Amino acid sequence: MKFIVDNIFLIGLVIISGGALLIPFLQQRGSKLTLLQATQLINTGKTLVLDVRDVEQFNAAHLRDARNIPLKDLQQRIAELDKFKGKNVIVVCQSGTQTAKAEAILKKAGFAEVHGLTGGIAAWQAQGLPTASQKAAK
Repeated sequence: MKFIVDNIFLIGLVIISGGALLIPFLQQRGSKLTLLQATQLINTGKTLVLDVRDVEQFNAAHLRDARNIPLKDLQQRIAELDKFKGKNVIVVCQSGTQTAKAEAILKKAGFAEVHGLTGGIAAWQAQGLPTASQKAAK
């Protein structure tokens, strides 16, 4: 008991810093889809797949029929997607970490059904799911 009383500030600091580390994990960061959910949604034919990676990464491998608008350009090019506002949108990046930013931009622009692909294209390829490349599309 004496240890607790003598070190109350240190204990308080540990509790507060531990809580601060947990906050990002407790916050929901966008709507995420598993690979299976994304595949099912894509197969309905009423879905836009938006790849927010760099053009070089997109050209190397992407989901079939995906549109590429790099995340850094999304705010300026959002008007290109206006005709898809009534569709589901699946946002894809390399590992699933950038999708929350893109989802926020799209939701602010009026897109209602926006989801991020959990694990991104890396998880998609790891499961052996099909991808297209710009070379093959030409």
